[in-house]
Amino acid sequence: MVFNSSLENILRMQRALENVMANDWLGASTSSRGGFPPVNVFKHDGNYVVIAELPGVASDDVDVEINRNKVRLSGRKRVDYGEQISMHRTERQAGEFDRTLTLPFEVGIDEVRAEYRDGMLALSLPPAESHKPHKVDIS
Repeated sequence: MVFNSSLENILRMQRALENVMANDWLGASTSSRGGFPPVNVFKHDGNYVVIAELPGVASDDVDVEINRNKVRLSGRKRVDYGEQISMHRTERQAGEFDRTLTLPFEVGIDEVRAEYRDGMLALSLPPAESHKPHKVDIS
């Protein structure tokens, strides 16, 4: 009997892990070329918040597009030292970036707020009215 109980627990844990992996909405649904920009996504006061690190990227070089439940961050990071230089080491990456996040709801486009300061982009993404809970009056 102890063996069956242990085996059942292991199978239950395996199913739970498989469910987590299948429902990881940022895992398989995130696409990008490279890991830039790194983002944190969390829920706050009913909205999802995306914080993206964009050091050295001018706000004019960042584009944010929202289409239903997809948020696309794209743009260009420039590193320019002029023409009369001799590079000895290059660690700072430059070039275009393009990253799309898929959210678990449709975004209320008219209520989105974006703020960019000191290389940090903050997006507040409220759910569309159709995805908010509505109270039903009972007669």
